[in-house]
Amino acid sequence: MDTNLDEFLDVENELNQRWPETKLEPSLDRIKALAHVLGDPQTSYPVVQLTGTNGKTSTSRMVDALFTRIGLRTGRYTSPHLQLATERISLDNQPVSPERYVEVFRDIEPYVAMVDTRSEIRMSKFEVLTGMAYAAFADAPVDVAVVEVGMGGTWDATSIADARIAILTPISIDHTEYLGNRVEDIATEKAGIIKPGSVAVIGEQTPEAMRVVLERVAEVDATVARFGSEFGVVSRAVAVGGQLVTLQGLGGVYEDIFLPLHGEHQAANAALALAAVEAFFGAGADRQLDIEAIREGFATVVSPGRLERVRSAPNVFVDAAHNPHGAAALARALESEFGFRKLVAVVAVMSDKDAEGILSALEPVVSELVITTNSSPRAMDPDVLAGLAVPIFGEDRFEVRPRLVDAIDEAIHLTEEELSGGGVIVTGSVVTAGEARALFGKEPA
Repeated sequence: MDTNLDEFLDVENELNQRWPETKLEPSLDRIKALAHVLGDPQTSYPVVQLTGTNGKTSTSRMVDALFTRIGLRTGRYTSPHLQLATERISLDNQPVSPERYVEVFRDIEPYVAMVDTRSEIRMSKFEVLTGMAYAAFADAPVDVAVVEVGMGGTWDATSIADARIAILTPISIDHTEYLGNRVEDIATEKAGIIKPGSVAVIGEQTPEAMRVVLERVAEVDATVARFGSEFGVVSRAVAVGGQLVTLQGLGGVYEDIFLPLHGEHQAANAALALAAVEAFFGAGADRQLDIEAIREGFATVVSPGRLERVRSAPNVFVDAAHNPHGAAALARALESEFGFRKLVAVVAVMSDKDAEGILSALEPVVSELVITTNSSPRAMDPDVLAGLAVPIFGEDRFEVRPRLVDAIDEAIHLTEEELSGGGVIVTGSVVTAGEARALFGKEPA
């Protein structure tokens, strides 16, 4: 095995001895202590921070692409990863190398140990990764960092940065064990990324969530830009390999933008990204960003595992939808943009997710279902998932294949029974999407 890869796997093993991202203790004390001994790297560049229930990673990739095309050096921090942890920390729109990932960890490791010894609770894996990202960005150095929260907002480790721009994608129910069971409670936690004097760029929200977010905006005297008011999607049309959109930005209308991603939700994400970049540069009614730079930036966007085609004939897509809101957006895109005569879904979910909600959202557009699992210890047993599928799909519209590779093979076989117009969607969790990408030979990106 490659020595560099050995060292990378050693680091991952060390990080995996810590609390996982599914477990947290609501405090910024540990990450603040680490940042302090590192010289507070998060203060050495402006930050664009994103929270929300779905769409964060796609939107952050769009923001990154636009900044890069305009000429800024960027850092991007997202989570979780699909295939390799290096995907989480990007410089110049590219994941850091395994060698650089190891270097950054080893650089901050003594300081992590120092914080561990002074705290009742050791730093979590996500806290260490956040410290690594902020340190790597300062070392580069970057002109701007695009930072996605891990969970929530107020108590998320990334929130030690005072973000100049706060992006809130649509908020719905998820991570209820930490964020609460009501949209209002979840919105309160997520709105914590809006800092005094910042600009809040707000995606489409329920009235309950919007009320809470606007209360936070007023409380900290932030400026606000709202989807459907100050910016939005004027029009969209399906195109080969994506869609052609016209966006209403803060600085005017941007026409004929090709977005190489599918779905109405991605057009909305593009509007969010554009407004955020405009706000960063102070664009407004009398100042529009260069339309050619915006077009070229959007044309370069990739969002792996987001309705991503990994095979043709039959078409096989992977999507990281892992909650009902994400599954519903996926279903709408599949129905409106592809028109499959037969669509087979391969689904593996985590045991702590709303599996019934995910299956119910997919059912109207899916002909047959193949239930499986993934390699995560948190994965739901396929027989348990099958039990949940019975009242939604009936007993005759699904099969169980415990191994993901066998489930995908079965789904392809089922679609090939159709002479043409068949498709496969592999979904249910980020881990499922990542493992499916790997099975089809896709490199981490």
